[in-house]
Amino acid sequence: MGEASPALFNIFGLNVTAEVTTQWGIIVLVALLSLLVTHNLKEKPGKLQNAGEYLIDYLLGFLGDILGEVKARKYFSFLATLFIFIITCNYSGLLPGSGTITGFKAPTSSLSVTLGFGVCSFVAIQYYGIKQHRGKYALRFFKPVAIVFPLMILDEFIKPASLALRLYGNIFGEESVTEQLYNIAPVGPPILMMALSCLFCAIQAIVFTMLTAIYLDESTEEIE
Repeated sequence: MGEASPALFNIFGLNVTAEVTTQWGIIVLVALLSLLVTHNLKEKPGKLQNAGEYLIDYLLGFLGDILGEVKARKYFSFLATLFIFIITCNYSGLLPGSGTITGFKAPTSSLSVTLGFGVCSFVAIQYYGIKQHRGKYALRFFKPVAIVFPLMILDEFIKPASLALRLYGNIFGEESVTEQLYNIAPVGPPILMMALSCLFCAIQAIVFTMLTAIYLDESTEEIE
């Protein structure tokens, strides 16, 4: 359970699964929507531009409450992209045919995909931390006393792993429960579960982004 779907085809010896093809589709969709929203921006925006501006304002406010306005704007591109991509992946599992149509499956229902998100967060946290502090970055692993150094290093690897496992566990669990409810009673309980999943999918994307922002704030805070 939780393993990636069987390979649909291979590219240079690498297996391409339904999770991967769905991610490709999401990337194309998000890119096209971004182009449509940002193309021909007007002082008096239309509905699509209004929706895009509302999303940006919401994310800036959300991240600003965690990081402060300066850091929120500084790291907005990474964190906003992470949130939009994850929430789109989550909601793709609620579309009709997800998991049954060949080449179409919610990416975040696979542990390998959520681990990939965790690695992206880990790399970003270390990159921005090193960029902020340069050679002094390593000092944060010796605070408050040098003896905690091994634990601090271990903690850096536990953070992305916990992010990945939390996201995978919730999305995979929701899909499994919905499937079992459908087998028991095709009408009623599965619809209720899918309605709840609409909320859970958003919450999981928010939690993943929020924790990444908190870890990013910790890695870029001033070192005394």
